[in-house]
Amino acid sequence: MANPETKQLDSIISSRRALLAIGGAALAGLAFTPKADAQAAITDTDILNFALNLEYLEAQFYNLAASGVTIDKLPTPIPVSVNGGTAGTVTLKPSFTKVTFTMPTIQAYATETALEEGKHVSFLQGALSTAAVSMPNIDLYNSFNALAAVAGIGSAFDPFANDANFLIGAYIFEDVGVSAYHGAAGLIQDKKTILPAAVGIHAVEAYHAGLIRTSINALDAGTGTLNTLTQKISAARSMLANPSGASTTTYTGTKADDIGLTTTMVTLNGSSASVASSTIVDCDSNSIGWGRTTSQILAIVTGTDPSATIHKGVFFPSGLNGTIK
Repeated sequence: MANPETKQLDSIISSRRALLAIGGAALAGLAFTPKADAQAAITDTDILNFALNLEYLEAQFYNLAASGVTIDKLPTPIPVSVNGGTAGTVTLKPSFTKVTFTMPTIQAYATETALEEGKHVSFLQGALSTAAVSMPNIDLYNSFNALAAVAGIGSAFDPFANDANFLIGAYIFEDVGVSAYHGAAGLIQDKKTILPAAVGIHAVEAYHAGLIRTSINALDAGTGTLNTLTQKISAARSMLANPSGASTTTYTGTKADDIGLTTTMVTLNGSSASVASSTIVDCDSNSIGWGRTTSQILAIVTGTDPSATIHKGVFFPSGLNGTIK
């Protein structure tokens, strides 16, 4: 259901130029590419540090939304500077305040997700021990402002302004994390310890993605402004990850590796396509979730081309820390 708070979002990611300029974000991901393998012998440590970079981003976003402070300022702080490294900063709106939730269920979801993403950071830091990297510079202000300006909706978009904005901000991130962990599963060398942990985090990210998508769908009763925005964001992510066009087919039959919230007609028990189905699950025509490579994840979170030699911009203005960047 459109309202004054959500109408400002109507034009987000309205053009190919907008997609390339702001990148659409995603986080909490890890995967490999042949390009990365050719550069050096990538280790499980490199993979976990890539994941840690993106978990820093996700944990900061959710904790700022739910409690108004960065993870190193929580009552039980989560360190962002580790092993002698210098931590980056989190860029926020000068007059930043946490989300003023008006829907208790959305606030509860945000709080739970903030807690779990913080635990992912702590877990990866512990697993990496002395090899863990510090948090890079993260931008949660200019990144969203650029998105609003390029889309022609004004000088700013604040994902912390209200429930609807928060859900759209979260949607930008969540599905990418699921596709990224999927992409890494078969490439992790330690099948006894690291792979089960990565699959476990993948499961939690999938719960988060489903929760966000279900919440948005419920607010719009399946047909409203927010659902339209998810379709644009999903198209943006697919085009950033596949600038030459995706080779895979979505659940609704489009050529992409991402699908927004909509209603599609399906066939049951051999009948014609006459039964309405939602697209809460982001999957292909075989109902299998997507897997993305490191270069594709980097393209989405920095607004760069997958083939670029340097990935920096949007949510990571100075790039990521570690080997995979």
